[in-house]
Amino acid sequence: QVQVVESGGGLVQAGGSLRLSCAASGIIFSFNAMGWYRQAPGKQRELVAAISSGGSTNYADSVKDRFTILRDSATKLLYLQMNRLKPEDTAVYYCNAAGTYLRGTYYPNNNWGQGTQVTVSS
Repeated sequence: QVQVVESGGGLVQAGGSLRLSCAASGIIFSFNAMGWYRQAPGKQRELVAAISSGGSTNYADSVKDRFTILRDSATKLLYLQMNRLKPEDTAVYYCNAAGTYLRGTYYPNNNWGQGTQVTVSS
């Protein structure tokens, strides 16, 4: 059984930084692609960033050059480093584990965490 747990959200002022973490058990971490998604109130869940097992990455245009997705196989943790945060980045951020990363596109599965709230004040 796969379990996914996110952490690291919080309240930050615009221009600040946060680092989210994701721990996934029940999978072989180094063999699997992972993704970060977010969902703002009244909006659909959207991909923020994804990383393949080999380290290839894919970012939403809105976060390119501000966010970085990282994976640490030693600690089996996935990170999302978020810099220069904007109020429009306010959302619940979700980690997805062991989806399919194909030709630069990440396809999620049902392995979601409970989410972590990120609130950026102006």
